[in-house]
Amino acid sequence: MAQEKTVAKTRGAVDDYFNLMQKAFSFYPVGGTELAEKMRSYTEQNIFAAEDFVRKLSQAKDFQDIIRIQTEFMQTQFSIGAEQTKGLTEAFTKASTGQIFNASSAHGARAPL
Repeated sequence: MAQEKTVAKTRGAVDDYFNLMQKAFSFYPVGGTELAEKMRSYTEQNIFAAEDFVRKLSQAKDFQDIIRIQTEFMQTQFSIGAEQTKGLTEAFTKASTGQIFNASSAHGARAPL
């Protein structure tokens, strides 16, 4: 029962965090873009992965089990981190190129090739 309350509180905090992020992103040039969506999605994935890791650790039977869970988590996070970095880099490049193009168009200049 205590674990369920902790999970519920954590999810409530995550919801509050996402609401704050959405409000913050709406004030920045990346708001409403693929970059903002990827950042939100990756943050959500990472939080849920951490919750799952803690849940698995709480169910570990011995020290060897703890080491196995930790190793699996780290290996998965390194792999996911590389994928997320690639996705954010691509989205950032697309967003910044669009910003440069829009700024150039607004001043009558041609966009860089």
